[in-house]
Amino acid sequence: MLSIIIPAMNEAGWIGPCLDVLIASDDPGVAVEIIVAANGCTDATAAEARARTAAAAARGWRLAVHEMPAAGKPAALDAGDAAAGGALRLYLDADVAVSPPLLARLAVALAAVPAAYATGRPEVAPAASAVTRAYARIWTRLPFFRSAAPGFGLFAVNAAGRARWGAFPRVISDDTYVRLLFRPEERIEVAATYRWPMVEGFAALVRVRRRQDAGVAEIARRFPGLLANEAKPRPAAGVLARLALADPAGAAAYAAVAVAVRFGRSSGWARGR
Repeated sequence: MLSIIIPAMNEAGWIGPCLDVLIASDDPGVAVEIIVAANGCTDATAAEARARTAAAAARGWRLAVHEMPAAGKPAALDAGDAAAGGALRLYLDADVAVSPPLLARLAVALAAVPAAYATGRPEVAPAASAVTRAYARIWTRLPFFRSAAPGFGLFAVNAAGRARWGAFPRVISDDTYVRLLFRPEERIEVAATYRWPMVEGFAALVRVRRRQDAGVAEIARRFPGLLANEAKPRPAAGVLARLALADPAGAAAYAAVAVAVRFGRSSGWARGR
């Protein structure tokens, strides 16, 4: 069975489309359950998710909504895991949209190997604000984004992979933590995409970039042994210079966010919307 775990906090505007494309996926060849962990929601997230129960049942899938007090994303992930019965686990942000073949290709990839981590190829959704569009043009050309299996917003593990950790640690960057539990050769990127939205506007970009940097620093501080599995390429000065020449507006937006991130502190997990 494939258990899809979606932590969601006030995602009423996103959870419906997220579930709609999940339920419309190609047949993954295994039983599927979807567990939405509604984490202290004060909006219609839970209702929007339950409204898709019949559509999931029509495919023979189970969709369950677990409502809980606000306790943070790691606690929501743990609650989803506690309710899940599948040997394969897919952890999915509520604002992500999968492409039709992704579930099937993840299931095949994870069934064929020992302990493994798998994800798809991310695509950044078109942004509404000019500054986010400019920032995204540079960010999506950096080595990390183009590296194999970056896994932000969506990652899956098989049973042997899931056995590598117990409860999710209370960290800012859960996806970085899990990715680094696997050596580069154990991380698989399947030939299917998922769409991930970047936050809108300069202030939101700064908040989220600051949070991302704090999350990476926290992993390095608390779990230094995991850094040996990073294998994340760093952008060379020549790469950045070429990007700046090719896209001055994008480079200016990216540089402005990077400079602003240095002032102020992260308040923890924040999507910025």
